[in-house]
Amino acid sequence: MCYLRWEKPPHARWKLSLSRKIYIALNRSVPRKLLEQTKMLLTHMHTWMQEQMRTPAETANTSFHMATAQEVLVGEWMNIAMTVMQQHKTRLERRIAGSTNRWRFPKQPFTGDLLSLSQMCKALSIDFEEALRNPDRLYISQIQKFFCENFKNKDIQSAEADVILECLGFKWELHQPQLFQSETLAKLYLKALTQGTTYPLRELEELLRAQSPKKTKEKSPAKRMMISLKINDPQVTKVAFATALKNLYMSEVEINLEDVLGVLASAHILQFSGLFQRCVDVMITRLMPSTINNVYEAGCKYKEEQLTTACEKWLEMNLVPLVGTQIHLRKIPQDLLHKVLKSPRLFTFSEFRLLKTMLLWVFLQLNYKIQAIPTHETVMTFFKSFPENCCFLDRDIGQSLRPLFLCLRLHGITKGKDLEVLRYINFFPESWLDRVTANHYHALENGGDMDQLKDLNTQAVRFGLLFNQENTTYSKMIAVYGFFFKITGLKHDTTSYSFYMQRIKHTDLQSPFVVYEHKPISLRTARLVKYEIRAQALVDGKWQEFRTNQIIQKFGLTKLSCKSHILKIQTVGIPIYVSFAFIFPPS
Repeated sequence: MCYLRWEKPPHARWKLSLSRKIYIALNRSVPRKLLEQTKMLLTHMHTWMQEQMRTPAETANTSFHMATAQEVLVGEWMNIAMTVMQQHKTRLERRIAGSTNRWRFPKQPFTGDLLSLSQMCKALSIDFEEALRNPDRLYISQIQKFFCENFKNKDIQSAEADVILECLGFKWELHQPQLFQSETLAKLYLKALTQGTTYPLRELEELLRAQSPKKTKEKSPAKRMMISLKINDPQVTKVAFATALKNLYMSEVEINLEDVLGVLASAHILQFSGLFQRCVDVMITRLMPSTINNVYEAGCKYKEEQLTTACEKWLEMNLVPLVGTQIHLRKIPQDLLHKVLKSPRLFTFSEFRLLKTMLLWVFLQLNYKIQAIPTHETVMTFFKSFPENCCFLDRDIGQSLRPLFLCLRLHGITKGKDLEVLRYINFFPESWLDRVTANHYHALENGGDMDQLKDLNTQAVRFGLLFNQENTTYSKMIAVYGFFFKITGLKHDTTSYSFYMQRIKHTDLQSPFVVYEHKPISLRTARLVKYEIRAQALVDGKWQEFRTNQIIQKFGLTKLSCKSHILKIQTVGIPIYVSFAFIFPPS
């Protein structure tokens, strides 16, 4: 572009030169946004020129820098033009896709529209949002699917390995079809394969074409690659890692219970989803007091919700009847215990049995050298040994445990002897015990009405039956505020059971002395009860749950009115954990 002569007024020369550029731009169909920004630049430049040309002397000085000013303006205009045109070029285009008209992605790796991408992710078992964040997963998953479909059941053609993996101080020989079952190894291999190439995607396409069964004869031998993997997880041992690699070649490798945690960690690092799920299944089906802590920690570490949920559900049933009788209770983490105590599905024989289990857990936390379960008297003596001027939960050592004991339903402890124990051990704040005593006094004064209790899931008094294989009939007598009930379980055949509760008249009790001791007796002929019966059993690693609705019923002393609704169930699971939860609403 040639500038006009210097004798011309500088503002005329600037205007003509810039007008030619704008004319060219207009003939190139510049977007409207660019024209608006150009107009703003012209206005600013025109204002600046007027300020610079107020006197002849200033005009002469200004004309000297006019060419530079013009180039600055045009350069700025071109920068804006490039930005706007680039945005215009890269936005999603609308193209015909079948009978629809959908937005499509402009370039690789997403060659289709959002719907087709979603369908592709479903076919490859990839999270849709993860694919948008990490497009490379699509290519790796496509290659994984290809090798799994075409080479899953085929023998290795050559004894020579395609890949040498350096890990844990060993060199492991691997082959392509098996290697691609692991996403981590696939990434390492593809990274090594495309190292230094200008078009890595083309290399991947050639790899797929070279391994296609249709071109087996034309296939060239694959490059022998060296890859390395660093592992810092202490759970991954050489034996566990070897087992994980063995599962690349054999689908039915037995996983020992001693090694399953290390194999799980290896599968997590290798991103070997099939093996990881197998380990999860093994750990869930073999939950026991000695393993629940490790399984729960593994679930938290590897963010596997199946493991943490399984531990919670298992401990809800077995905390009191099983774990609470073994030294493994010490290893239960506090956060898991807190979740279980808040659960409405928690099984316990009584509220006092749950309290004894929790006191034992605290005792074991503070006496870590003890390797045998102490007697209940030993635990009570230990807490009684603290100075009486302050209860245990108000001390520094007990402050962190308050959330656990706030989950207990101390109002459900109604026996006189048990209430004496609460005060004897000096464990709870005086205000807690005064509230329990006041609630009991109010209930007894009002014929058993529990005015302060409203929610059956979080406040009900709980009693439980553990129905085992040898039981055909099992019942237990309970007493609350002078009302006596018998909770019963019946086995009809190998898979049929029924459970119910029945009010008993105090004169019909078989051993009245045991029941009367430290207990009041109510002479009311009718008692309004809000209750729920729940039964749970473990079948093939999954919990079956049966329950009645929340029922409000008036219990009398006649045959027609003394019996509750009957919960009938069909299950092959043993044992069956049966919970009876109830409150006495105001009559």
